[in-house]
Amino acid sequence: MKKILFLFLLFCSAGTKAQKNNPYGLQIINDLKAYREYVKADSSKELLELKKYIPGIKLDIRYATKNNFTGQAVYKQARAFARRPVTEALKNVQDELKKSGLGLKIFDGYRPYTVTTKFFAIANDKSFVANPKDGSRHNRGCAIDLTLINLKTGKELAMPTPYDSFAPEAASDFKNLPEEVIKNRELLQTVMEKNNFRVLNNEWWHFDFIGWRNFELMDIPFEDL
Repeated sequence: MKKILFLFLLFCSAGTKAQKNNPYGLQIINDLKAYREYVKADSSKELLELKKYIPGIKLDIRYATKNNFTGQAVYKQARAFARRPVTEALKNVQDELKKSGLGLKIFDGYRPYTVTTKFFAIANDKSFVANPKDGSRHNRGCAIDLTLINLKTGKELAMPTPYDSFAPEAASDFKNLPEEVIKNRELLQTVMEKNNFRVLNNEWWHFDFIGWRNFELMDIPFEDL
């Protein structure tokens, strides 16, 4: 109870700064000092860099390049982070896949809130991007965009669409696909769901951690972490 009260008072004290320039009145942690205080009180709040904590995991951070739906680099650094329990769950996924000669490739993890507002302004189809009035589960460090790779060759397994596709085939239950593709997609969903993730309906690559509601929206850039 004392821990919960401490976190509540901490959030209230940071509230004015957190809501600055935010038209939706959302509580968003955009102060590095406040973030560190949260982590000190609750280690599960820490954003861990995936590459440092999960052996063999591969990165393809598209938003640090122009190879994404915006056509521009929106991250200054090609890095991927997630909250501690999310990272631990992903490590379990990686360990299980390794037994079959497979692994994970990460496209995106924690995403600063300002990037979400930028995406919403750019995207023509708003159903594929989070509305900044609510924030994104990526902003909470609890959503992961990923796919499967063959560890020996490094090649991605065949999936319904490329990453960030707005096509109807990107839906997690789209059926008119080759048998191999459906099998690969089902494998990905099965191993992720076993480790407390749930796939997003219209994006086969996007998985939300079940405990995402326990984590605050964040707007701290990668270079400060």
